[in-house]
Amino acid sequence: MKVLTIVSHPRKESLTFAIAERFVEGLKDAGHEVEMADLYSEEFDPLVHEKDEPDWENPMKKYSPRVHAEMERLKRNDGLAFIFPIWWYSLPAMVKGYIDRTWNYGFAYGGSRLPHKKVLWIPLVGETEESIKKRNFDTMITHYLNVGLAGYTGIGQSEVAFLYDTLAEDFENENEIKQHYDQLFQRAYELGNTYSHSLTES
Repeated sequence: MKVLTIVSHPRKESLTFAIAERFVEGLKDAGHEVEMADLYSEEFDPLVHEKDEPDWENPMKKYSPRVHAEMERLKRNDGLAFIFPIWWYSLPAMVKGYIDRTWNYGFAYGGSRLPHKKVLWIPLVGETEESIKKRNFDTMITHYLNVGLAGYTGIGQSEVAFLYDTLAEDFENENEIKQHYDQLFQRAYELGNTYSHSLTES
């Protein structure tokens, strides 16, 4: 498969990018083709300006050249993966703006649907799994991504794979911290390496 991997973090040396690198390694080792979209380094503008505002009367509307170029990139890939930190229990503004602008009327909904077989969401969460689940934030985020976004735009399979405790604040020594991060990197690799398994099984 051709998998477009969309990464959102302002710093290249962040854990988000390190996770993305391991995920891509897994994809490539499984034989997938990978295209990376680094929203910050590409200086993607997440604001929806008038040119890219949906026109409900015109499903064939011509959006801005930047958005049409991104639509073409989306169309030339079979699968999607989003890797991003959870901020304020939601998507970062950059990721939300990317979806607002590119998953537009006449392309992703409104008589048309996205062509992708699968989307995998990999949110990095600073809190522990127990903390997130206690307030049902995991359920809220998963429902929004799988149903509100993927389901509405016709993507047949959508999965959310949280990576928890990315700040490693509850560990007592450097060895425990290293082991924890090694586990996160291994999980990221496995997610890439098994990206298409569930598609094959379904």
